[in-house]
Amino acid sequence: MKNCNPILILIFFVFTFLNGFSQEEAPFSITHGPYLQHLTDNGVIIVWTTNKNAVSWVELAPDDSTHFYLTERPKYYSAVYGFKDVGKLHAVRLENLLPATTYRYRVYSQEVLKHEGTKVQYGTVAATKVYKQDPLEFTTIDQAKKNLSFLIINDIHGNNEMMETLLKQGDYQKSDFIIFNGDMVSDFKSEEQLFGDFMDTAIKLFAREKPMYYARGNHETRGIFANAFPYYFPSPSGKLYYLLRQGPICFVVLDCGEDKPDSDIEYSGIVAFDQYRDAEKAWLEEAFKSKEFTDALYKVAVVHMPPFGGWHGEDEVAQKFVPLLDKAGVDVMFCGHLHQYIKKGPQPGIRFPIVVNANNTVVKAVAEENGMNIKVLNLQGGIVDSMIIQPEK
Repeated sequence: MKNCNPILILIFFVFTFLNGFSQEEAPFSITHGPYLQHLTDNGVIIVWTTNKNAVSWVELAPDDSTHFYLTERPKYYSAVYGFKDVGKLHAVRLENLLPATTYRYRVYSQEVLKHEGTKVQYGTVAATKVYKQDPLEFTTIDQAKKNLSFLIINDIHGNNEMMETLLKQGDYQKSDFIIFNGDMVSDFKSEEQLFGDFMDTAIKLFAREKPMYYARGNHETRGIFANAFPYYFPSPSGKLYYLLRQGPICFVVLDCGEDKPDSDIEYSGIVAFDQYRDAEKAWLEEAFKSKEFTDALYKVAVVHMPPFGGWHGEDEVAQKFVPLLDKAGVDVMFCGHLHQYIKKGPQPGIRFPIVVNANNTVVKAVAEENGMNIKVLNLQGGIVDSMIIQPEK
């Protein structure tokens, strides 16, 4: 460094010292969230992050006229195998809740400064606020509900402004829930990117109190942070494909995996999605036998990649999933991936329509006993297309 400007060297070391000091002394806090995951008729997972290692819990209260401070509320901890989790990512699963019931909640985290053997040194506590403002709340699913409204967006690729516009055009505040149908990012590099690209906006708008469900896209499988995806969007089963029964609809949410062959140079030998989709196919065959699927008035499939386009992943969806979906009597399939709006079918071999939502349009659907009304809206709120799905008699 003998040829470097000594003033620049001094500035560098001062900046490094002050930056390290500010990070070390940053007060313990909740950094992102909370947000709801996999809300069902009897449970929910609540997720949030902190800037330092902590133990965390949720306090739950009924939706009555009492103040949250009236009495000590029951605590539900982020724990596994009998141990409270210590970390910066916190996920608390609430179970044995009543269906169609509103609950108020508050999240807490307490910093863990040191843990040696059985001795733990704790720091300060951070929590969501209930003083001079209403606590957060959620309402469990009512499977007997006669009507249901939902939105679908996809292929946002970190464009928060476009995502917020689409949600507003779909009137997200009046929708029961929102589905992210993949490629909300271009790749996963870090936690900060995950929240900065879309989740902080979702939390700001709705995700603290309104459920959001996720069908992973191919871009969510990319990047050094991609393996962490299931921890930020957990499901009770631990799988990224699942059935979701809400009111008159059973949603079949599938995970498409990547779009190229596993051997492609882009993946550097690190993926095995053909095998993964085989396991998903086997699960799907059993899932169609379940009462929550067979008893539903409408059956809706959600998967990021459509079963056409000529690429390997799309062909896998067509060969492994579509025949089973068709045989099971699915009414409509929602996809994304292609960044343009396309509607196909019904057609020979596929008796249901396939709706490919564009990256700059939003699917708005309202299901009632006499039909499911589907509209596709653009960024200006104009109707790109519409259709009505009639229930089988």
